[in-house]
Amino acid sequence: MKKILTLCFVCLACFAYSQETATLALSNDSKLTISKYIYGQFAEHLGHGIYGGFWVDKDLPVEKQDRIRLDIVNALKKIKIPSLRWPGGCFADEYHWRDGIGPRDQRPRMVNTNWGGTTEDNSFGTHEFLELCSLLGTEPYFAANVGSGTVEEMSKWIEYTNSNSGSTIAQLRKQNGHPEPYKVTFWGIGNESWGCGGNMTPEFYANEYKRYAAFAKNYPGAPLKKIASGPNSDDYNWTEVIMKDIPTWDMWGISLHYYTVPTGDWGHKGSATKFDEKEYFETMERCLKMEELVTKHAAIMDKYDPKKNVALVVDEWGVWTDVEQGTNPGFLYQQNSLRDALIAATNLNIFNNHCDRVKGAALAQTINVLQSLILTDKEKMLLTPTYHIFDMYKVHQDAKYLPMQLTSPDYVSGDKKLPAVNVSASQDAAGKVHISFANLDLHNDIKISTSLKDIKWKSVTGQILTSANITDVNTFDKPNTISLKDFKGAKKDGDNLVVTLPAKSVVTLELF
Repeated sequence: MKKILTLCFVCLACFAYSQETATLALSNDSKLTISKYIYGQFAEHLGHGIYGGFWVDKDLPVEKQDRIRLDIVNALKKIKIPSLRWPGGCFADEYHWRDGIGPRDQRPRMVNTNWGGTTEDNSFGTHEFLELCSLLGTEPYFAANVGSGTVEEMSKWIEYTNSNSGSTIAQLRKQNGHPEPYKVTFWGIGNESWGCGGNMTPEFYANEYKRYAAFAKNYPGAPLKKIASGPNSDDYNWTEVIMKDIPTWDMWGISLHYYTVPTGDWGHKGSATKFDEKEYFETMERCLKMEELVTKHAAIMDKYDPKKNVALVVDEWGVWTDVEQGTNPGFLYQQNSLRDALIAATNLNIFNNHCDRVKGAALAQTINVLQSLILTDKEKMLLTPTYHIFDMYKVHQDAKYLPMQLTSPDYVSGDKKLPAVNVSASQDAAGKVHISFANLDLHNDIKISTSLKDIKWKSVTGQILTSANITDVNTFDKPNTISLKDFKGAKKDGDNLVVTLPAKSVVTLELF
């Protein structure tokens, strides 16, 4: 009996050890590129995203250009955001661009009926947004009003921004202070046309898209990248109809929107900061659904577009929780914890690994709204854990995708389990290899042995993002509770790379 018990104990110990070990094999055999546009951002007229975020009161004691807040600009320049989507979101389909040009004191005021019923003075319009993009060094991505607008309105907006002709509308832009065309190439033809953008059927929207797209003209130096309003989450029929009814040559991309709602209940989404391990685990399950969504929508697109000319653009994604107590429910202000960072890393790994079809994305949203990169309170500003993920992952922008095979242990909670580790990798133009790992397990460090086929390297460095508790956040009093640190848990072992990932952490390595 004693020997049997000893044998069982040894077996269980070996079994437990195997659950904390992963293997990864990387290959250099790839012709795919991870598009930088996967790292795009989203700024809607919502809460304090624009007004009180990017665009502040002229008397606020912070450095500004006009009323654009420059500490925010500098922070976003550091992470090299490639594109910025504006003016919505649901707001896009009630926004009329002519209200936001010309002398600011003469612009009409409007009520933002989608988000809080606030009155806006339209002081932030087309010119202000494009000046912001210029300061950021990023490409603008306009969402055109299909829901309550007209074909002519969209057509004239494109002409206003892109034409260098002597037409009345091009001359109006020049009179308003910008002689040269802006050359805006990214245009969304509507937003969430299945919902707040018009409650359309996919068949009706496909016809509307073709009508609007027919009058979305190219001007010299500004060939349009037209993006169709795509499905909500797992509405695969929407994708099927759009791909079947709209010629693939007439779309640069089709959008996909999916939010990680911790509880799965839109009426009570869960707190951004007060959750137990059970809710954390369920949140990560819902986060990982992005893999299924991207795979299945891409498979439908492959039927009609086998050469993958049409991009899947996940231009609204992120964590959506209940708002912080005491804030306006319509402003969607939420805190940002280590959980958000793990969700951001996991989504970016999914997008990177599907870079054959996913060629654009936009986190919702950049400042003070949903899963923000930045939070502000008057003159105060802080960088969220999610910001630091984009800082770590910027090395993958426009880099060569490295295919892989990963064998991960499970993260087990009760009678449920999910893969503890997810990863993506790339090689930049200088030959440096970058590997980004996320360990979702709250308790176990995981040792990863990595084989790097046909990849030569001598040294490894790294960065890590983690914290003592999964609910930890950065606050205005303690803005650096969660910040990037040097990582020393990787080493060369012969031709292999051996990494020990701490529990609940994100690590990016550089091999050179």
